Amino acid sequence: MPESKFSLKNIFRRKSGGGFVEQERRLPLGKQILLQLVCLFVAFTVLFPLMWVVSLSLDPRNIARPTEFRLIPPGASLDAYKRVLDQPTANPVKFWELARNQFFLASGTAIFSVLIGILAAYSFSRFEYPGRRGIMLGVVTVLMLPSIATMAPLFVLLNSINITIGDLSFNLRNSLFGVGIAIAAGQLPFAIWNLKGYLDTIPRELEEAARIDGASPNQLFVRIVLPLATPALAVTAFLAFNASWTEFGFSWLFLSNPKDFTLAMSLWNMVGQFSGDTPWSVFSAMALMVAMPVAIVYLMLQKYIVSGLTIGSVK
Repeated sequence: MPESKFSLKNIFRRKSGGGFVEQERRLPLGKQILLQLVCLFVAFTVLFPLMWVVSLSLDPRNIARPTEFRLIPPGASLDAYKRVLDQPTANPVKFWELARNQFFLASGTAIFSVLIGILAAYSFSRFEYPGRRGIMLGVVTVLMLPSIATMAPLFVLLNSINITIGDLSFNLRNSLFGVGIAIAAGQLPFAIWNLKGYLDTIPRELEEAARIDGASPNQLFVRIVLPLATPALAVTAFLAFNASWTEFGFSWLFLSNPKDFTLAMSLWNMVGQFSGDTPWSVFSAMALMVAMPVAIVYLMLQKYIVSGLTIGSVK
């Protein structure tokens, strides 16, 4: 039978003459057992909290404080999930409305950060112009600041802007659009820095070869640079989406209309001063449903979150 690729056997190859000779080395039995125990311990420490949350979400007893762990609680049911989908908090807002607000906020911030970030990063990576180093230094300086340090100035700035479009009139601060701008202001410096570092690794010879073949600057960027930068774009988009999906500070400070609330704000309402007697089963179900979209996005992008796609591309 062919040996499984998950075997603990290490296979080394060394070049010998015109070909390769395989050398095998088996780990001693004691080291194999030790590694298996370490892996089981790591898996247990990672999965145990998740298993506990899932177990609590299925518990129909509406306990105020969890005191025991049962993988399958007595009388397990999905009542907590039904309650969350109907109305998770005392605010008259359904779960799907909260999820829609959170999705628009997270996806809009991620798209904006990637689109502006890749353009700025390409400019910093490929062109020389006066003030380039100073601007890049400013980007890095903003990157080092914590997002909480920008809350007050962004609150004052956005609160002074009122937008009127036909019959629609709103204050920019008290809107999801304004919160998205505030979050993007913190995500954009990281996107620029991260994408620039990756673009620096893409060989310029590829663009020079395409330029000799008659490609325009726009074609160089769209057909050469962007496909090779797919892993960096995926990572940047995922991190921006994740940060926006779990963001709480700006949303809590800026928004006052319950119709604009997000999932993170509602999750806080379950444990904050307005929580009342929220059962742990409902809170656990809400926590799992808030975390699930991020996991789905990661699974969708995981094949792009790799490195080394440009290795050997010059040849």
